[in-house]
Amino acid sequence: MTGVERCQVAIVGAGPVGTVLATLLAQAGVDVVVLESGEDCAQDLRASTFHPPTLEMLDTIGITPMLLEKGLKAPVYHWRDRTSGEVIDFDLSEIDDVTRYPFRIQCEQYHLSRALAAGLEKFSNAKMHFSTRLLTFNQDESGVDLWAETPYGINRLRADYLVGADGANSIVRKWLGIEFDGFTYPERFLCLSTDLELADHLPNLAYVNYVSDPKEWLVLLRVPSLWRVLVPTDGSLSDDELRSDKIKNGIFDRLVGDGSSVKTEHRTLYRVHQRVAKSFREGRVMLVGDAAHLNNPLGGFGMNSGVHDAFNLFQKLEPVLKGKAAMEPNLALYDRQRREVTHSFTQMQTKENMAFIKGGQDGAHEARRAKMLEIKNNDETRRNYLMRQAMFDSLAQAAAIV
Repeated sequence: MTGVERCQVAIVGAGPVGTVLATLLAQAGVDVVVLESGEDCAQDLRASTFHPPTLEMLDTIGITPMLLEKGLKAPVYHWRDRTSGEVIDFDLSEIDDVTRYPFRIQCEQYHLSRALAAGLEKFSNAKMHFSTRLLTFNQDESGVDLWAETPYGINRLRADYLVGADGANSIVRKWLGIEFDGFTYPERFLCLSTDLELADHLPNLAYVNYVSDPKEWLVLLRVPSLWRVLVPTDGSLSDDELRSDKIKNGIFDRLVGDGSSVKTEHRTLYRVHQRVAKSFREGRVMLVGDAAHLNNPLGGFGMNSGVHDAFNLFQKLEPVLKGKAAMEPNLALYDRQRREVTHSFTQMQTKENMAFIKGGQDGAHEARRAKMLEIKNNDETRRNYLMRQAMFDSLAQAAAIV
C-alpha cells in the first residue's frame, strides 16, 4: 500500500483519554497517530474533577504538576440539603495513608488534553492530525486500514491497532456495530458558569457541593476562575428558553438573590446518559472513555474512568506490541476488566448519587439521608465510602478480574 501512512496504533479523538493513551504509547517508543476532527482539543466544560488515583497515574507521564499548579485542591466535598441547610461533609485527607494526593483537583479537562497534545510534538514517533475526521475503517488479521477526511482530501492510514477515544457519538463504535445499552435521563442539564463568588452568599461552601432538593437540585463546583452551577431543566422548554436570562435569573434568585445582576460566562445545555457498550473491543479495535461508557456527572467519575481505561489498555497493549504477550488474552482481559467494573461500580454509584441528590418529600429521601449520616458517623463505613468515591475501589475491582 504505497502512499499510505503507517503506524502501530491509531487513536481517534484528542480529548483527555486519547491524549493520555497517546502519551503513554509515545513514551514507550510506540509509533502512534492521533486523528482529531476539530482544529484543536475541544474546550469541554463538563469534566473538571481529577480523583486521587487519576492524579497518581498522570504523575507517571509527568502532567500532574501542571494540574496541581492550574487547579484547586478540594479535599472536602459536601452533600447539602437545600431545604434544611444540613451539610454532610467528607474529607479525603482521611485516606492520606493510601495516596500522596488525598484530595480532588478541580481543573478544566481541556488543560490536560491541550498540554498532552503539545507534549506529543517532542516525540518523533507520535503525530497529531487535527481537522482530520475518520470516515471508515476495515480490519484484517494483521492490522486496520483507515480512511480519514482532511481539508485537502482523503488520507489513508494502516495501523496495527485502532483505538476509539472519540466520545459519546463514537464513529468507531458505530462502525463496529456495538450496541450502546442504557438510557438517557428525561431532563437535560444546564450548566451556568459565573465569576460571582458564591461563597460570599452561601455559608460554609466547599469547592464541590451536591445540593439535594425535591424541586431544583444543584451541583456547585469551583474551578480556578469560575463557579459552575449545574441544574436539571424543564424538558418542555426550548433551548433558547432554557438559556434565557429569565431562566438564569430565576436560578440565581433562588440561589443568592438578585439573579438579574449575576453575569454568566457560559450557558451550556446537554443530555445525560447512563450507557455501556456491549463490548469494549473487537479484534484489533478497542474503545475507551465516553466511546465505551457514559454516566451522569455526579461524583466526577466519567473522565476519570476514561483515563483509567487508557492506563489499563496501555498495560495490556504495550507487551503485545513489544512481542512479549499474545494479543487475544491480553486484549480480552482489558475488555473484561474495564467493562465489568463500569457496570459494577461506575454505573451503580452514579445512579445512587443521582437518586440522593434528586431528593423528594418521601420516605426514600429520608432513608437515603439517614444512610448518608450513618456512613459519615462511622469511622469504618466512612473510610470505605471515601475509598469508593475516590475510585480506589473500582481499580481494585478491575485488578481482581482475571
